[in-house]
Amino acid sequence: MLFATLEHILTHISFSTISIVITIHLITLLVRELGGLRDSSEKGMIVTFFSITGFLVSRWASSGHFPLSNLYESLIFLSWALYILHTIPKIQNSKNDLSTITTPSTILTQGFATSSLLTEMHQSTILVPALQSQWLMMHVSMMLLSYATLLCGSLLSAAILIIRFRKNFHFFSKKKKNVLFKTFFFSDFNAKRSALKSTSVPSFPNYYKYQLTERLDSWSYRVISLGFTLLTIGILCGAVWANEAWGSYWNWDPKETWAFITWTIFAIYLHSRTNPNWKGTNSALVASIGFLIIWICYFGINLLGIGLHSYGSFTLTPK
Repeated sequence: MLFATLEHILTHISFSTISIVITIHLITLLVRELGGLRDSSEKGMIVTFFSITGFLVSRWASSGHFPLSNLYESLIFLSWALYILHTIPKIQNSKNDLSTITTPSTILTQGFATSSLLTEMHQSTILVPALQSQWLMMHVSMMLLSYATLLCGSLLSAAILIIRFRKNFHFFSKKKKNVLFKTFFFSDFNAKRSALKSTSVPSFPNYYKYQLTERLDSWSYRVISLGFTLLTIGILCGAVWANEAWGSYWNWDPKETWAFITWTIFAIYLHSRTNPNWKGTNSALVASIGFLIIWICYFGINLLGIGLHSYGSFTLTPK
């Protein structure tokens, strides 16, 4: 009872905090003069991280196994993984703002996990025999970490497509500034713009558009490369576990099939990066398709509740 109450409190603290964070984040995007609010946003993300971490530790202590046994627990872990990605640019002292992707993603996954649709999964239960293995933590955690990483990388690629195919992408318009531009534009470009304005050299919006998309493309490639590595490790661990549990390394059930499709899509993306003719828009399109494939693999198969992985399925049962 104590652990259940603690988990309930931590879950709602994390969701309430992340809701405030996303509100602050949107305000700072629209009103750049309120830059001081960004520090509050970062503090809120830290509170969210420790709340989610506390929930995972509490659930682990109460259940006796790592909390990855159903969709609810996996969504909470996915939120935790998204925060880890949120901190990567800060560790590298990078000016890139991945929080534009990670913050909304965290609130969406956290919001769905705490909604009434998954009420039946909120209580910790005994593991089914198929999950009573030391491979649970290794396989499922690697898969979820790869999903979080690949989702972020795919969204960065989608941003590239939006920027490149937008006809009216005004960088220096005197009217209301473009929100997408303010979201992804980096401070070092602002310095370059100021330098150009102080000279007689004319400004070229396409130059800044090119610089922006190249920066996003670079980050997308690095994030997806990391996610692909984690996905490969997760699939290999799952194959070993499947051999122990079912006597076969691969059974082509729906979850395994879509995991293989996901792996193939991002393998194509990474291969396309080696071809100069495919690098850029074409590879970004492949990664954007991968975004949909990941959700089918992670969420769609659980919704259908078929195959050998049906223990992770759920039914939509609102209150």
